[in-house]
Parts: sequence; C-alpha cells; structure tokens
Amino acid sequence: MMDIFVMVIWGILFLILIAKFIQSIRLVSTRTAHIVERFGKYHKTLDAGFHALIPFVDKVTFVQDLREEAIDVPPQDCFTRDEVKVSVDGVIYMSIWDPVKASYGIVDYRHAAVQLAKTTTRSVIGTLDLDRTFEERDLISVKVVEVLDEAGKAWGIKVHRYEIKNISPPETVRNAMEKQVSAERERRAILAASEGDKQSRINRSEGLKAELINRSEGEMQKRINEAEGKAEEILSIAAATAESIQKISGVITRQGGTEALKFQLNERYINTMKSLEDSRIVIPANISQFKGWVNNLNVDSLVDGSPISMPEPSPNSSPNSSPNSSSNSSSNSAKSSAKSSAKSSAPDHS
Repeated sequence: MMDIFVMVIWGILFLILIAKFIQSIRLVSTRTAHIVERFGKYHKTLDAGFHALIPFVDKVTFVQDLREEAIDVPPQDCFTRDEVKVSVDGVIYMSIWDPVKASYGIVDYRHAAVQLAKTTTRSVIGTLDLDRTFEERDLISVKVVEVLDEAGKAWGIKVHRYEIKNISPPETVRNAMEKQVSAERERRAILAASEGDKQSRINRSEGLKAELINRSEGEMQKRINEAEGKAEEILSIAAATAESIQKISGVITRQGGTEALKFQLNERYINTMKSLEDSRIVIPANISQFKGWVNNLNVDSLVDGSPISMPEPSPNSSPNSSPNSSSNSSSNSAKSSAKSSAKSSAPDHS
C-alpha cells in the first residue's frame, strides 16, 4: 500500500516536471512581447521567435500585444462654456512601444487612457461655446492626444489619434439649433437671390451701356463718314466747276464761242421757265417777245464782261402813288422794253 502511494507521488512530480519543461519552451508570434521574470524580478523581454526558459526559475508574467488597437471611450456628460449639457463619446487609437513600462509602469493602461481622455475632453469642451463644439472637433482631438502622449511616456504607450464619434445636445437644444439652421438657410437663400438679382441688373446695365456706346460710336463714325463724303463731294464739284469755267473761258476766246455761250444760257433759262409752270411768278407782258425779256437778264453783259446796268426808278414814282399810276408805269415800261426788243431783234432778222 505504501509503495503505491509513493509511486503516485513520484508520478505527480514527474507530470509537474514535464509540464514545467513544456512551459519553458516559448513560441512568440510577430508583434507580440513576453515579459520574463526570474525569481520574481524582471529578467528580459522575448521577441518574436523560439525561446527556451529555465524551468522553475524563469516565468512569463505579461504578454503584451504591440499592434495598434482601438479603445472605445463611453459617452459622458460635459458642460460647454454657455452652460449647455452635451453627451460626448469617442475612440482612442494607440499602441505599446515599451512593453516593460506598459507592464510595470501602470496597472491597466487601457483604463487609464480612457479616463484621461474623458477628463481632458470635459476640460476642453468647458472652454468652448455650444456652436463651436461642433466646429472644433479637431481642436478637442489634438488636445486629448497631447495629454495622452505626455502621460504615455511613463506608461510605454503611444496615442496615435483620438476621434470624437458623437456630440449630442439635449432635445430642446437640438430643436432650437434646427430652427436656427433653418433661419440661417433662409437668410442665405434670400441673400443669394438678392445677390443674383443685383448681378443680373449690373450685367443688364453694363450691356445697355456697351450698346449705347457702340451706337454712339457708330453714329459718330457715320457722321464722320458723311461729312467726309460731303467734303469730297464739294471738292469734286468745285474742281469740276473750276475745270468747266476754265474750259468755258477757253471756248469764249475762240471764234463763235460767245454765241454758243449765249445760246446755252438762253436754253437753260427757257428750261427753268418750263419748270415754273405751276408757280406764281411775274413774267413780261408779252411773252412772245423772247428776245426782249432775255435781254433783261443782261446775258450779253455777262458774256462780254461789261458792267451790268440796273434800271433806275422813275423820279415821279413814290411809295404813295396810286395803283393806277403804278400800272400805267409798268405798262409804259413794258411798251418801251418791247420797242427796244424789236429794235435789237431787227438786225438778227436781217
């Protein structure tokens, strides 16, 4: 009986020994660190790979994951500077850079990081108004990361970023904010419509201004062109008239030129009289005596260059003379002009 008891004890000791030898063999995976203690004191850190420990002497007390991990920060109530309560939650992204400090520097670095993030968030939000808390998410995240980084130097952790998930104000504040946002949108819509109307009126006025300028410039150019055309026309007519006068003066000096000029003037006079058939004019009493009233034009004097004699008024005529006397004088002058015309025409008939 005693032998069986001894064998059982030795068997148990053998199993314990085998278990210790098995535990002394460590296979460490990538991005994992094992903290080894020897006789209760830190001895070394096992990196990725195969490791063999001394049974009953070495012991793995901590296993740290070196990969980046996300830790949720539960919602908490914070008060803004304008005394509005909001609920804030977030996420911390961090990793271990010193497994020894993470194992011996603090009991639970995850819990400590969450608590420090919550207190820092409350402090930062307390310095901001409600409207700015929704705009300054980056500011809150930067402040929390700075504080956690400073504390993480002693904890052996590295905080990469802190993201705020939700900022939830009370229902009454949310309704007021929705009304404020709606009013702001309506104001912007009205402002945008007024700006559009203003710009359209400016565009129309500028277009009308450009149109008026173009029209005025076109009218100015038109008048300039017309004036230049008229000037060219006047110069052309003057040049043609001067040339015709030179030619007429040259023709007059030739044989028969005077008679031809008289004939042309008489012809133009007759054509002019024809065009005045519907007008009320004073003509000689005897229109059949063409020679007489042509002589009244002093054509011969114009052609020969002799001075033109104007008929002198009768000394008996006065402004107060009667109509009979004026008619008699006109008839006498008509008779005398007829006689002079007959005398002057007699040589031509011979």
